[in-house]
Amino acid sequence: MQANQSYSKKGTIRGMHFQWNPYMGKMVRTLSGHMVDLILDIRKGSPNYGKMIAYEMQESDVKEYDEWIWVPQGFAHGNFFIEDSKIEYMCSGEYNSNCESGISPLAKDINWSLCDKKLKNKFDRISNLTKLITDKDKDGFSLEKWSNDERSNNFIYEKLKEKSYRLVENQK
Repeated sequence: MQANQSYSKKGTIRGMHFQWNPYMGKMVRTLSGHMVDLILDIRKGSPNYGKMIAYEMQESDVKEYDEWIWVPQGFAHGNFFIEDSKIEYMCSGEYNSNCESGISPLAKDINWSLCDKKLKNKFDRISNLTKLITDKDKDGFSLEKWSNDERSNNFIYEKLKEKSYRLVENQK
């Protein structure tokens, strides 16, 4: 539906962004540099609600293929950069600025228990040093404040699961 490309300097932190109306899934890859992708489950009622994972994606001339990561609807997306990097992402919906929000990647109530400890340590080092984070991202919701916002009801686990199932069935 929509393709984007962005450039970030070493030490930049972005996220945790999400959209609804339409919901937006994203396929992301690193074109150059070294990125760590962050994915946060924001589906109310999900067994993994509030849990963050990180996935390291470094550009390599040695690999015979480019690696992509899929961020489905119902998950907030962000990243941080180990090197100056260029990334590309394909979105399953058109951007709607009236139906977007974000949780600060610095929010203290995010559960990092599913995250590789080495990647969490890299995030902590960068977040303690960097000034390369927008006010919008730094001052985003905490998980608790977002869950108390009525718009968070657009992300109910069972409803999204049913919507995804219908989408798959319609494609058969």
